[in-house]
Amino acid sequence: MTEPSARPVRLRPVLSTVPAYTPGKPPTPVEGVTAYKISSNENPYPPLPSVLAAITDAAATVNRYPDMGVTTLTEALAERLDVPATHIATGTGSVAVLGHLIDITCEPGDEVVYAWRSFEAYPIVVALSGATSVQVPVDAQARHDLDAMAAAITERTRLVIVCTPNNPTGPAVREDELRAFLAKVPPEVLVVIDEAYLEFTTDETVPDALAIYRDHPNVAVLRTFSKAYGLAGLRVGYAVAHEEVATALRKAATPFGVTDLAQRAAVASLDAWDELEVRVKELVTERERVVAALREQGWEVPEAQGNFLWLPLGEDAVPFAQACQARAITVRPFAGDGVRVSIGETEANERFVSIAAEWLRSR
Repeated sequence: MTEPSARPVRLRPVLSTVPAYTPGKPPTPVEGVTAYKISSNENPYPPLPSVLAAITDAAATVNRYPDMGVTTLTEALAERLDVPATHIATGTGSVAVLGHLIDITCEPGDEVVYAWRSFEAYPIVVALSGATSVQVPVDAQARHDLDAMAAAITERTRLVIVCTPNNPTGPAVREDELRAFLAKVPPEVLVVIDEAYLEFTTDETVPDALAIYRDHPNVAVLRTFSKAYGLAGLRVGYAVAHEEVATALRKAATPFGVTDLAQRAAVASLDAWDELEVRVKELVTERERVVAALREQGWEVPEAQGNFLWLPLGEDAVPFAQACQARAITVRPFAGDGVRVSIGETEANERFVSIAAEWLRSR
């Protein structure tokens, strides 16, 4: 029998530069205390009964492939958003759809411009495509610097991502500044407006992204059912884009990627939006309460328009997260930068506010 070769399998060199995605860790148990995970921007509410019933019904046929065309959900979205069904492309969460957007626009060596810090999956999906990330620092208020992003566009730029509200820092872009930015973007460059947290925004100046997409053939809107709709575990997101882009996205999508459970749950969630909106408004009220309490303590908290808030702790980010973990609260530290805190159950939020006050008193 021939001995196996000691030579390692040849992998792509780019993998050595790709950062690993860091998921929110489960809370560490502390005796006598309920542990809470507020590190992953999850919706703390369980599925609505009607949504759970749709999932249960779908479970009986998991031996069959799902509808590859995601027909019922696509038609429901088209009616809800008042866009052609041919302008919608779905995928296994909005991050997968973003990956496909990069796949259909970028060749190795092309550039993708986005704010930083922003969603940590961006540099991963860009690098794996062979493209190059161009990261433009957020400004002193943790907002997108759209003028600097426009200046960063070169002849190699193929795609620009605008994350609004920005994950993890919180602020949303304004409609006037976004339209002014788009006027500077070459028409052949695709601009992706990532609205994963759209439903939590309360700022009246935020853009109507669908109106902007209608006005600009080079704009795509990216959304998800993971956050406001509470379907993070089922992985379903979508893009609204002009037909040429949407058709290419459907070509690039993983066949049968969106499961039947996810499709039916998403349709049921659209039907139950009135009930879900009550939950969203409760989370927004809780977010505003927590932010106000932190600012009263003396924290500088950037504008929060998602279901989370940002503490720009710099080098104290990891020690602060460890202090939270010691009290059975898991938050999301970004070493050397800050900590993102999801709005969760009231008890979790109360304990976090208490930890934050103790931290300031100890400094």
